[in-house]
Amino acid sequence: MADTPVLALSGISKRFGAVEALADVSLEVYPGEVVALVGDNGAGKSTLIKVIAGVNPADSGEIRWQGQPAQISKPSDATGLGIATVYQDLALCDNLDVVANLFLGRELTRSLVIDEIGMERRARELLVSLSVKIPSVRLPAAGLSGGQRQSVAIARSLLGEPKLVLLDEPTAALGVAQTAEVLDLIERLRQRGLGVLLISHNLADVKAVANRVVVLRLGRNAGVFDQQRTSQEEIVQAITGALDNAVTRRRARSAEGGGGGLAGSPASGPATGPVTGPTAGPGGPAGGPVVGGPPGGPVPDAPASGPAAGGAASGGTASGGPASGGAAGGPTTGGAHSPDPEERT
Repeated sequence: MADTPVLALSGISKRFGAVEALADVSLEVYPGEVVALVGDNGAGKSTLIKVIAGVNPADSGEIRWQGQPAQISKPSDATGLGIATVYQDLALCDNLDVVANLFLGRELTRSLVIDEIGMERRARELLVSLSVKIPSVRLPAAGLSGGQRQSVAIARSLLGEPKLVLLDEPTAALGVAQTAEVLDLIERLRQRGLGVLLISHNLADVKAVANRVVVLRLGRNAGVFDQQRTSQEEIVQAITGALDNAVTRRRARSAEGGGGGLAGSPASGPATGPVTGPTAGPGGPAGGPVVGGPPGGPVPDAPASGPAAGGAASGGTASGGPASGGAAGGPTTGGAHSPDPEERT
């Protein structure tokens, strides 16, 4: 594979009114390489293809062709550079035969007369070189299978000797055998040294022929993967945005800050909640918090006739004796008291 990409895009953006279809998209395709462009519906894949083909020129960004800056503002600019596009609808005329469809719009002439013999000979040579199996080049396109129609559309794009071929969903709505024919054709394009940009929703087809996978999500780059070293699950995660969630963002922020765990986790910061250890009740160690009341306050629910812990013994006065867990000098509600002299009489 060459060191210089045949096509390099950087910072490509495209808007349709208030809708931002593409935002700062970058892409590279090298000669002899198949690059798969994947993404969900509305990700901007077809818009990017049309930007490259000159149908919808980019609003901003840079396009480089074989290392040199290039301007693509209309389809003829792309064709002149050597970019061929095969759209999903194929654009074949059902009432015309294979030869007429291959040379539609660029018929060969000889002495001001269409050279039917020369076009037929060239059509046969091209189809044979691509190993395309068609019963007859004079068969109308309406009588071809889906795979054969796709092969004719791809073969038509090669008549201008392009260096890059854009394929928009070439295997859509095809059967197993027809899909295999198209994938074999893509392999032969790579063997001819052409760059191929393939749009597909079928990841099995992508794994079969692609060298690299470029993922678009919501009009932006979501990742570039080496097909040989990447699992299908990783590509699906990039397409759906499964890796872009609150958990991964918090983990990334924690890693950037040098923390060992997620921010806000119990192991990553000092405890700020209430103390949950045992507290001192009546008769407990001095200075412990009083259950049910503020420090230094009265001890609730203490028995009126029981002795105060740390105060006078049973039957003595409790004045001045600190209550259990309370501050020294605080009022005591649980100590015993002497009877009043008037009560004795």
